[in-house]
Amino acid sequence: MDFFCDITRYAYLHNALFACLLAGIACGIVGTYVVCRRTVFLAGGITHASFGGLGLAFYLGQNPILGAMVFAVLSALGIEWASARGRIREDSAIGIIWSVGMALGVLFMSLRPGYTSGDLAACLFGNIVTVTDADVAALGVLTLLLVLGALLWLRPVMYVAFDREFARSQGIAVRGISYAMAALTAVTLVLAIRVMGIVLLLSLLTIPAVAMNALSTSFRTITAGAAVLGAVGGVIGLAVSYEWEIPSGVAVIFVLAASLIAAKLLSLLRRRAKIRHA
Repeated sequence: MDFFCDITRYAYLHNALFACLLAGIACGIVGTYVVCRRTVFLAGGITHASFGGLGLAFYLGQNPILGAMVFAVLSALGIEWASARGRIREDSAIGIIWSVGMALGVLFMSLRPGYTSGDLAACLFGNIVTVTDADVAALGVLTLLLVLGALLWLRPVMYVAFDREFARSQGIAVRGISYAMAALTAVTLVLAIRVMGIVLLLSLLTIPAVAMNALSTSFRTITAGAAVLGAVGGVIGLAVSYEWEIPSGVAVIFVLAASLIAAKLLSLLRRRAKIRHA
């Protein structure tokens, strides 16, 4: 394949490859928590809210990823705080932040001098060839922290994801872990925007975890498997997009969707085999 030959020739392909690998691992780890806690809608709200910060940063001539990260983290912490205090229902808070963030993003981007529709499309659907060395470095640091965190604190995070009341009874700092995971989810989503785009990013966060959950009920196994599947699916999707000249985010989604179908079929075959041998 031309893709694997050209990796050694073009620097932008190096960055794209490492970005896919690191974003897949990071989203696989965080996505397991999001899926198990059933807060996929929350992750979607954070992702779309970050568009407001991204548009504002573009308008002010600042780093768009930094602007998106500020909006995303504040939105995630705000939703956690509002829902924990009972000030507003979580789904209502997510819906409000989701729509307001998108509206602000479109407004500021349209006001920016030299605005083109391509700028908006790149943010919404990703543009992996724009990934820089700094983006790869940031993803590398985040992925390292997530891997270390999974190795050290996977059990308390698992308790919070599945049963917050039981976690409290075990003396676990549920509120602190919830805030920390909300912030980590926001940072992970923002750093992966250039890989998948705001609209398509939620699939990289959820599909690997759902696929692995079809094959295992172990939180540890799902986390590790989702990280591997996210990374492998991202690289295969990138190669397919390069060969067929289609958007990388779209290719990654199709690859991950195919892996989910395969996992579901394998799970069904395993259940039928157990029934026959029973």
